[in-house]
Amino acid sequence: MGCGTSIAVENQGRPSETDASSRNPSPALTMKAAILIQRWYRRYTARLEMRRRYTWNIFQSIEYAGEQDQLQLSGFFSFMLDNFTHLSGNGPDLISHLLDSVVEPWTEEGRQAKHEQISVPDSYSGPRLTFPLSVADTNSLLSAFKEQQTLHARYVLQLLHETKKFLKQMPNVIYLSTSYAKEITICGDLHGRLDDLLLIFYKNGLPSAENPYVFNGDFVDRGKKSMEIIIILFAFLLLYPDHMHLNRGNHEDHIMNLRYGFTKEVMQKYKTHGRDILQVLQDVFSLLPVATVIDNKVLIVHGGISDKTDLDFLSSIERDKVKSALRLPKRCVEVAVPGGGSRSSRQGRSQSGGRRRKSRQGSCSSSSSSSSSSSLCSPRLASRHTPRRHAPPPALASPSHVLQVPFLDSFPCVSIAPPEPPREELEWRQIVDVLWSDPKSQSGCTPNSFRGGGCYFGPDVTRNLLEKHGMTLLIRSHECKQEGYELCHNGQVITIFSASNYYEEGSNRGAYVKLGPDLQPRFFQYQVSRSTRKLTLQQRVSVAEGSALKALQEKLFAHRSELMAVFQQYDTNNTGCISVGDWAQVVELVLNLDLPWRTLRPRLARLAPDGSVDYRSCFEDVSPGQPVPQVAPNLAETLYRYRTDLEIIFNIIDKDHSGLISIEEFRQTWKLFSSHLGVAVNQEAIDDMARSIDFNKDGSIDFTEFLEAFRVVHKLDVKDQQQG
Repeated sequence: MGCGTSIAVENQGRPSETDASSRNPSPALTMKAAILIQRWYRRYTARLEMRRRYTWNIFQSIEYAGEQDQLQLSGFFSFMLDNFTHLSGNGPDLISHLLDSVVEPWTEEGRQAKHEQISVPDSYSGPRLTFPLSVADTNSLLSAFKEQQTLHARYVLQLLHETKKFLKQMPNVIYLSTSYAKEITICGDLHGRLDDLLLIFYKNGLPSAENPYVFNGDFVDRGKKSMEIIIILFAFLLLYPDHMHLNRGNHEDHIMNLRYGFTKEVMQKYKTHGRDILQVLQDVFSLLPVATVIDNKVLIVHGGISDKTDLDFLSSIERDKVKSALRLPKRCVEVAVPGGGSRSSRQGRSQSGGRRRKSRQGSCSSSSSSSSSSSLCSPRLASRHTPRRHAPPPALASPSHVLQVPFLDSFPCVSIAPPEPPREELEWRQIVDVLWSDPKSQSGCTPNSFRGGGCYFGPDVTRNLLEKHGMTLLIRSHECKQEGYELCHNGQVITIFSASNYYEEGSNRGAYVKLGPDLQPRFFQYQVSRSTRKLTLQQRVSVAEGSALKALQEKLFAHRSELMAVFQQYDTNNTGCISVGDWAQVVELVLNLDLPWRTLRPRLARLAPDGSVDYRSCFEDVSPGQPVPQVAPNLAETLYRYRTDLEIIFNIIDKDHSGLISIEEFRQTWKLFSSHLGVAVNQEAIDDMARSIDFNKDGSIDFTEFLEAFRVVHKLDVKDQQQG
């Protein structure tokens, strides 16, 4: 005991050599530890950055693929409406209300007076607007929307009619000056994110004579508060007409609104008067200015420009004629389509997506090198490549003396004698280019085949247009950026995007830019978040990555038959495995998403012991929501792949908004759409499919049943729910 105690006391009184060395490490050891920690951290952050980048690429590629599908769908219906006189004796009525679903036989005066007949019950507790609007009215709107209240349909219609009357007086291009204000604030896409708009107003102040704003399009779609956003923006527009300015975006378009949610939102919030609201909104959207110029030095458009963009011609067009940028104006030419117009190149979808897009672009292009006019309705539009002169109206010349008429992706190009393009078409192309185009780092102007509309314009195109008009800067939106903004083209192009968390919680910041008299841009970033701040960087990346990979797995599942067919061509010995290179090549060939498939492979497919890819494992983690009888080869998979398009059609057919369509309506819808898809299915197979989707056997199909039938279930989510 004593010996042990004395040792303890001795050790306490005299530090050991180990303790001394730990307290005073050598400089060399300290440096070595710091280098190891730094090396580990760099590798850690590099891995996170790699995951962040491919997550971003997945989100963006899937988004643009959806826009291409929308353009092809609208192009198909436009062709059917303009060129077909019947479809099995039942076509015109169906097709007409597919495209013009909100058109009512009301005169302008009748529609304008209609809101006066709508009574507001005493039980209504929301804002009651009086016109002309006052600051109290805008404040009451902001307060009401913060409390999740809905503005009554009477006031919505009255606000829209007042906005329409005001916009009719506005030019296509708005000219502003910073000499009357300290700074002008420019905001990008909001996409129905009310919280982002409210945060901008909180940080930067409400619009006023001392605090002017320019909102650069895409106010609606995707988010759940699009209606509230346009009400607020239109109210401030009427309150401060000289200090609140709105540019049109590519989503201020009633056909885009069918796919991306705004039409559905309006009908859900205003069941009785929703169609009237949508009708007036078509006119309001088409009357929005398409460009804003600050101090004659800064051009602001939603998408971008092309090598054929002419601001003088753009200022002279009748913009209200372009109700939708997705529909090419009617040509003054009758075109006979062999076979009654029933041809469809959608069969290319059952082959390889990559070959389809690339070969179509080549086959429909003229020999001209110019490629700046719009490729909308399909990236394969032939007349996009036909050169034009700038003098208003610019004329088109065809070097081959044969015009390849680009009706849409669904039909081959038809060669006819080249007519002089009508002015309406030239106007349409100018508007499409400023609404849909994107910048690129390479020089020149090429079709925006990735997005499906507008063009890619290089730094030389930017420089030429700015020099021509004596300008120094182009500000545009249209593209989500991780930091909310981005500079390119040697600082001459700024992209500003104001919807934070656009793809997923924590996926990106929002931003706005302020310009003072010196025209030096100052950027302000923000991120609306209720939970992101509590997460580490790794957790934020993991959440976004998981969401992106689920979306990609659903894409793989939707193209399972195509993928398996091509996989098996490479798998000559029927082993179920192919090389990593072949796997990556096949997936890109079919999906055509331009993604780093080799990097993504560990998250999508397993490796066999010999290092090859077990390609069947791509589909193990997903399955259909409900077992649907396979009544025809690949029919259920085809329906799943195009379920968004079919849901759009169902929503339009459902005129009473009951959420139900009859089996007969389902039959007619599929008959119409199958010609678009190039899928031959007999009547009995369609009936069997309709009956199988009618789960409760009530003789009708509701949207819930339809979506449930073609919903993808992620097995990991099911396991998590079971464990929970």
